[in-house]
Amino acid sequence: VQLQASGGGLVQAGDSLRLSCVASGRTFSAYTMAWFRQAPGKEREFVSSISRSGSVIDYVDSVKGRFSISRDNAKNTVYLQMNSLKPEDTASYYCAATIAFATNYVYRNLQRYEHWGQGTLVTVSS
Repeated sequence: VQLQASGGGLVQAGDSLRLSCVASGRTFSAYTMAWFRQAPGKEREFVSSISRSGSVIDYVDSVKGRFSISRDNAKNTVYLQMNSLKPEDTASYYCAATIAFATNYVYRNLQRYEHWGQGTLVTVSS
C-alpha cells in the first residue's frame, strides 16, 4: 500500500488543522493505521493509532483531548483532527499502516509498521 499525507501548514497556537492520509489499493480496511511525528533533532514518536474497524483508538498522553483520529474505509483515508495546537506539536507528521489480522488491534511501536507516507509539516507559532 502507498500512503499520501496532506494537510500540514503554518498555524498559530490554539488553531486547528486536519491531516489526511490516502492509501492506494483495495485492502485499506485490512490495515491498522497510525500517525507518528518527528520534530527537528528528535526521534519519531507515536501520536495515535486506529484499528481496522475504527473501534479501538489509542493516543499518546500529550495529545489526548486535543487530537482525534478517524478513518473512512470507503475512501481509503485516515484523518487526524488536531485542535488547540501548541508550539510543541511542531513536527513532520507521518501516517503509517500495518496489516492486522484482528479488527481491534492498535500499535504504538513504529517498528510494527511496514508502510509509511512521506510526511506533512505542521508548524505552530506561539
